[in-house]
Amino acid sequence: MRLIVDRTTRRRGIAVKDRGHPFLKSAGLTVAGLCAGMVTEYLLDPERGRARRAKIRDKSARAAHGMDGLTGVSRDLTNRGRGMAMAARYRFTGRTADDAVLHDRVRAELGRCVSHPHALQVRVDGGSVTLVGDVLADEEKMAKHAVKRIPGVKNVDTQWTVHEEPGDVPTLQGKGRRKRSQPTS
Repeated sequence: MRLIVDRTTRRRGIAVKDRGHPFLKSAGLTVAGLCAGMVTEYLLDPERGRARRAKIRDKSARAAHGMDGLTGVSRDLTNRGRGMAMAARYRFTGRTADDAVLHDRVRAELGRCVSHPHALQVRVDGGSVTLVGDVLADEEKMAKHAVKRIPGVKNVDTQWTVHEEPGDVPTLQGKGRRKRSQPTS
């Protein structure tokens, strides 16, 4: 085994093992040359070379067209990033809202989490939300939590009547909206 010591390793006192024999280096070049020759012969073959070149051209064109799908992915990621930035900005600057805007936000959120949103009346005064009306028991907790999370809502006062089933309550009659599954958080 032959050890090679150069300037950088001599300063550190490290001896480096020789990485190859000159014969192995020339053998590697020989194999590389053989491979290049085989590829050239494969592609320039008088009988099948034209079809092989066409096949490679078609596959590379398909791969290039497949890259077009990445523009959709990049657009999606850009839009998601922009949405996250807007949501963060909204969380910080959207905390104050005038009562009319807050009323509309609360009505919209109730429409998403309550099967009979028309059965509830919303009053907003200085960021304080009062909910009056009839609500089903399995929707009460989710509705209150959703309204509390709206930016600009300072507190929620629920003065609604909770019902286990629609029963004889006129405002809770009918199909209502289809219920969404409750969030896991």
